[in-house]
Amino acid sequence: MEEDRVLMMSRDDAEQATPQHIPATPKLRRLKVSDLLAGEREAILEHDGQDYRLRITANGKLILTK
Repeated sequence: MEEDRVLMMSRDDAEQATPQHIPATPKLRRLKVSDLLAGEREAILEHDGQDYRLRITANGKLILTK
């Protein structure tokens, strides 16, 4: 089922206009970090020819560095 988002209008325009509907954006792909890292604490991600390091800190936070 596709959901629409309603465009917000000012109060002045609300009395004169009918609501405009904007199609919902496609559902984003969800990746689990545990699946991405495959049990490791860090991995190298390649983007546009550059390497980036994704790692889980001792406090369980994610850090992405170039």
